[in-house]
Amino acid sequence: MKRFRYSLNPGVEPTVTDSNADVLYGPDVPAGGRLLPPCSPSKIVCVGRNYPEHARELGNEPPKEPLIFLKPPSSLIASGDSIVYPSLSERVDFEGELGVVIGKRARHVKAAEAGDYVLGYTCVNDVTARDLQRKDGQWTRGKGFDTFCAAGPCMVPREDIEFAQLTVRTFVDGDKKQESPVTEMMFGVDVIIAYVSEFMTLEPGDLIATGTPPGVGPLLPGSKVRVEIEGIGVLENTVIRG
Repeated sequence: MKRFRYSLNPGVEPTVTDSNADVLYGPDVPAGGRLLPPCSPSKIVCVGRNYPEHARELGNEPPKEPLIFLKPPSSLIASGDSIVYPSLSERVDFEGELGVVIGKRARHVKAAEAGDYVLGYTCVNDVTARDLQRKDGQWTRGKGFDTFCAAGPCMVPREDIEFAQLTVRTFVDGDKKQESPVTEMMFGVDVIIAYVSEFMTLEPGDLIATGTPPGVGPLLPGSKVRVEIEGIGVLENTVIRG
């Protein structure tokens, strides 16, 4: 069953913790409700270059082990919220991805047991200021702007998903830009959780963005970007000028 996170109070910020009484869950969002991101992470863990063809399209060799970076929780927005195109950047890209929501504290987890730590799955758009990423030589600024991690529209529990049948598709203004099955990932969810939990404790509600397929490209103010994963839903956001 799909699990939407929402509030009936329009003033609630999308990154509030679930201890807030205004944050509710349900199989849909009632009239007048405000859709929130599907989880409230202490951190957003991302995997770079996890699809070989995406690594190559940007002129990089596929990594030998998971390439990990973080996005701040302040970058998180829900489906329907606006992605703000920052004035500091001249090239902002979409990156459609499968998101993994952690269900319980994970530390030194073995890959064979990693599935037990997955609460469910969602759609993610790892928005990237590509020019700043290249200029800086590291990814914190280019990946970390406010609104640069769209997630949603909901979280689907792990047991309700046929993982091998999932395909990530991204559309910009109705044109399909990305389409790849998640089975093309070099490092699966089990490997990622085991790898990350060796050096970082994953907490309930943390979000893992598992990497983007080939086909990434630029967004412009006014663009409508949609990430679809059948069985999970449609994450849709419009780009506005900052």
